[in-house]
Amino acid sequence: MDTQDTAFTVQKRDFIAGLEKGLAVIEAFDQQQSRLSMTEVAQRTGLTRAAARRYLLTLTQLGYVCYDGRMFSLAPKVLRLGQSYMHSARLPRIVHPQLHKLAHALQEASSAGVLDASDVLCVAATTAGRVVSATLQPGTRVPAYCTANGRVLLAALPQEKVDAWLEQQTLQALTPYTLTNKDRLRIEIARARALGYATVDQELEAGLRTLSVPLKNLRGDTVAALNVSVHAARMSITDLQERCLPALLQAQAQIRNLL
Repeated sequence: MDTQDTAFTVQKRDFIAGLEKGLAVIEAFDQQQSRLSMTEVAQRTGLTRAAARRYLLTLTQLGYVCYDGRMFSLAPKVLRLGQSYMHSARLPRIVHPQLHKLAHALQEASSAGVLDASDVLCVAATTAGRVVSATLQPGTRVPAYCTANGRVLLAALPQEKVDAWLEQQTLQALTPYTLTNKDRLRIEIARARALGYATVDQELEAGLRTLSVPLKNLRGDTVAALNVSVHAARMSITDLQERCLPALLQAQAQIRNLL
């Protein structure tokens, strides 16, 4: 589901467990828990408290973590890791010009994302002057199960992988409209596979409607998803599909020739 070669396997002798654990410490911090104690980091990563201490102190020395004498938090230097991807990766550079053109033609917000475990990670976005959600910016992640991008990305997986993915998920109702029944969600993913697009109506955020299509390369592999998001008060689901789907499909075709 991304631009990496997923067939590549690292031999055990070449795997650096310390690097894996250091990255896990960085990933322990999130929007809900931006400041963590040493014990909390240990609990979130599965490390011993002594190991968590060593990794936190090393990351602090390197400038990636801040320590105020009691709690740890990520330092701005961590942004370098994301910037390195955004500035060097091929996918954002290819998608962004078409995304910009699409958003300004429709005068609606648009973004592109890739599947990352349980979430969709935004790799490119533009608002065209309409700020409809704080999640529509590069680097943000949203649950795949209740987003249009997530459903078209899941639809690209073999059914057995979709079933395995669903088994691992805890589906929470983020709004009164969020689908939390796994059988119904399985049907919606199958619908996205059959139609070639997905529409989500206020399942992630109240008032947010989104239409998404997969982005495929010339081999037919889905490498990302592209969407248009609108305020529910301004546009019905029917209007969203009629007005925005042709433009999304046109952008999809143009991007495919470049991937």
